[in-house]
Amino acid sequence: MVEWITSPGLTGFREAEAWMEARVAAILDGTASECIWLVEHPPLYTAGTSARAADLVDPDRFEVFATKRGGQYTYHGPGQRVAYVMLDVGARGRDVRRFVQSLEAWVIATLAEFNLTGEIREGRVGVWISRPEKPAPLPGQTAEDKIAAIGIRLRRWVSFHGISINVEPDLSHFDGIVPCGIREHGVTSLVDLGLPVTMDDVDLALARGFAEVFGETPVPVSGDGHAG
Repeated sequence: MVEWITSPGLTGFREAEAWMEARVAAILDGTASECIWLVEHPPLYTAGTSARAADLVDPDRFEVFATKRGGQYTYHGPGQRVAYVMLDVGARGRDVRRFVQSLEAWVIATLAEFNLTGEIREGRVGVWISRPEKPAPLPGQTAEDKIAAIGIRLRRWVSFHGISINVEPDLSHFDGIVPCGIREHGVTSLVDLGLPVTMDDVDLALARGFAEVFGETPVPVSGDGHAG
């Protein structure tokens, strides 16, 4: 069973890390189920294991958290849905690349609920939206904006960290970093694209997309998400 947990309000990043560590340990010792944990964070930047110092453009804007997830710098904040993914990748074939592709497919399925076409680009982590109405970064190219980020870590084949989708964050907050090390493309959100959706709308779409991609219907559980 995959539990589906939603925390109200804003969750501090170190609190979220501690929660994930505890939950992964409980999954590994057989005392807790796999889960998806939905949160929002206060404004902050996180640095993955490949983060480059030069990509932190404004280090004094928000608190910066070093993490052990893959990837580079990203922003989290209100109006962005973060889905932390604690799943047994070992039981799902022990194929990390395929697992990441499943996470990408999950985001794409979620966006499709709003008639958006999310796309994957070789060499560029995350999910992208084509913006033909915007100036191209280079002749012959189409402008693209990032709408979702992906970064995970595994411990004995159980995943943690996960995905984030921009619903209605303050996009100017991304200016303090080079998101995921990519300078030539921008960021967008569902509301920025003209879709008046709520976080609840996105959560429903995420649940349906998860069932579609992973073939399992997550089970909502009550409570604030703390592992017991």
